[in-house]
Amino acid sequence: MPHPLLDQVVELLDVEELEVNIFRGFSPKEDRPRVFGGQVAAQSLMAAARTVPDGRRVHSLHSYFLRPGDMHAPILFLVDRIRDGKSFTTRRVVAVQHGEAIFNIAASFQIAEPGLEHSLPMPDAPDPETLPTQAERLAAFDRKLPRRAIEPRAIDMRWCDPPGWKPNKGEDGRAMVWMRADGKLPDDPLLHTCVLVYASDYTLTETVMRPHGVHWSDQGVMAASLDHAMWFHRDFAVDDWWLYVEDSPAASGARGLARGVIFDRQGRLCCSVAQEILLRAPQPHGS
Repeated sequence: MPHPLLDQVVELLDVEELEVNIFRGFSPKEDRPRVFGGQVAAQSLMAAARTVPDGRRVHSLHSYFLRPGDMHAPILFLVDRIRDGKSFTTRRVVAVQHGEAIFNIAASFQIAEPGLEHSLPMPDAPDPETLPTQAERLAAFDRKLPRRAIEPRAIDMRWCDPPGWKPNKGEDGRAMVWMRADGKLPDDPLLHTCVLVYASDYTLTETVMRPHGVHWSDQGVMAASLDHAMWFHRDFAVDDWWLYVEDSPAASGARGLARGVIFDRQGRLCCSVAQEILLRAPQPHGS
């Protein structure tokens, strides 16, 4: 059975069908200023997928975060069945609260087809079992953090940073994080994909901050996801360890781009991710 927190995520992803092409979802009862972006993205994908013919898997999604979501209000997901072709199906979903769009997503689904294959090799990384948990890593920081930042999560995250790593070092922006759903999930490829979408919104913001010696816990730092895109190359079990390799090629105009590639424990490249982030931080002296 899933861990209680993972069980809660699975329940959140089980969006309710109210009418043809209209679904409803909820947020957990947590002390957060806004709905977690990975949650609304995963719920939107689930709503879209439930209108797609059997045998078609999502191969890409492109989305925009439009407004902060209200944790205390239900979210309506309005599905537009844009196209049903012989090989591909396209869906657009708008997530609505209080009469306004807070998020939209376009997702494309494909039948299984044979084809050429190649992928980047997985970089060397320490075994996840040898690494501290996210809570242990944050507990070692020499600063006060919000309680919700160090509470247990449905996703187990193990950073590959050297022992004793602290924020504000201003080093290379590349990061590697082992992740997995903290519990056993049912053998449902769609559910595994939606949990992956949920988890993929973690950690990317910090990747943009690293080259500048900035951290989300610094005073005066404000960060938010602007958009999120994913390409799914092959299925894998999200409740087994997978390696999220991230970098940030550019930042300017209070925006930064983060990229990620996801490898399963066997070293296969399974997913690619890109996200632009709004990042407002105090400028260093002399800039």
